[in-house]
Amino acid sequence: MAGRSYGQYCGVGTALELVGERWALLIVRDLLVGPRRYSDLQRGLEKIPTNILAARLKELQASGVVRRAPLPTARAGIVYELTDFGRGLEDVVLALGRWGFKAMGEPTQDDVVTPDSMTMALRTAFVPGVAAELPDAVYEVHVGDVVLTASVQGEELTVTPGSAARADLVIVTGPGLRQVISGELTPTEAIDAEVVTVTAGDARLLERFAATFHLDPGPVPARREDLAAS
Repeated sequence: MAGRSYGQYCGVGTALELVGERWALLIVRDLLVGPRRYSDLQRGLEKIPTNILAARLKELQASGVVRRAPLPTARAGIVYELTDFGRGLEDVVLALGRWGFKAMGEPTQDDVVTPDSMTMALRTAFVPGVAAELPDAVYEVHVGDVVLTASVQGEELTVTPGSAARADLVIVTGPGLRQVISGELTPTEAIDAEVVTVTAGDARLLERFAATFHLDPGPVPARREDLAAS
């Protein structure tokens, strides 16, 4: 890692030396959901070249952010998981997600949603203080081929892959869910525009979902082309 030194005696500089390389924080993002095999990481980050994934994992291990561990089953093999030091990045990654949300815009044709990216999106948007004042609920969320269960109990959120044994609300949606989370569309408007379809449960619970998972989009950041035209 010494070859990537910025020569700055600064915490930000040191952090960038450890996790600032391309793809590194997305690997951390997926490992914040749970331990992953090499093939799992490759599948979730489908555009990462194999040699880059291998290099980033080696670098993250050398920096003490990631370690290899035996599969927690009888099957042979290993997984990659975050160390205690690496798990300290959770608040950083969630804060980056909230900041990046302001500049996301509409998805391109090549953009994908994965179970891990959607899990972290829900964790990023979760508002514990609001959730604590509302009744507990279980939401089943379908975004394209991704199916997740978000269980809210007080200020605690648990997101698991797959359908719920019992859900209070089941919604089918796409990237337009961002407009509900940002407040650009009210739940009623989202249903009327078919951005969200309620397939089970009480549609009025979408109001509770929108309050529990909310990110303020804030001012739209200036784009370089907009500045050039002004």
